[in-house]
Amino acid sequence: MGEHGTWFDYLNKFGWWHSFNEHAQHLLGRKWQWQMFGESGWTLTHVLVAFLVLLFTAAGCIAFFRGIKSADKGVVPPRKMNLRNFFEYNAESVYGMVEGAMGAENAPRFFPLIGALWMFILFGNLFALIPGFVSPNDTLKTNVGLAVMVFVLTHYYGVKEHGLAYFKHFLGPTLALAPLMLPIELISHFARPMSLSVRLMGNMMADHKVVMSFFALVPLLVPLPFLLLGLLVCLIQALVFCTLAMVYIGMAIEHEEH
Repeated sequence: MGEHGTWFDYLNKFGWWHSFNEHAQHLLGRKWQWQMFGESGWTLTHVLVAFLVLLFTAAGCIAFFRGIKSADKGVVPPRKMNLRNFFEYNAESVYGMVEGAMGAENAPRFFPLIGALWMFILFGNLFALIPGFVSPNDTLKTNVGLAVMVFVLTHYYGVKEHGLAYFKHFLGPTLALAPLMLPIELISHFARPMSLSVRLMGNMMADHKVVMSFFALVPLLVPLPFLLLGLLVCLIQALVFCTLAMVYIGMAIEHEEH
């Protein structure tokens, strides 16, 4: 198994999978090329890893809700660390992060969105540290989807909070500055999805390459410090993405003080 090989490559030995992959590539594959977008390297590997992330998150959520429905209503934690404890700690930490960034009033409203982003990005990043797997976040396709979702929801919540008056902030504090402020605001807002997606992809791709390079050279002991560094990178990138999402949404829903 090479640097870019995964356990899912063995699925190609099955004829049904090979046929399905070709059919999906015909329907969904990118056929155009332009400048840096050369020939598309089609693969469903990132989709399969994303599905594993979904399964793991669903299992953790089920364990969490089982704990809440128990006789003690989840007040008494288990004696040993298990999946329920892990997800409880994650939920409490993320809720505290949302509350600190967006305020106690908005925390319950936006916790499901930020929590979902946190779980998907963090666990997707951590999968890349397991030999034979990749992160679904080291491809532009996944990250653009996440970034565009944040972009759309940012303006959706802005319009929902302020109505059409939300778009007035694109024009600046006075109408005289509108010709100058409008292009600046449009460029800054449309640059946000690009910034979110490219940052996450670049960091995860670089981290994966560093770890796999040392695994290929010396597979025992030497890669351990880089795995620990990779763990830190996974946490930081999930934190950065979610923090920026909260900042963008918070700026869209905030009310001006008079």
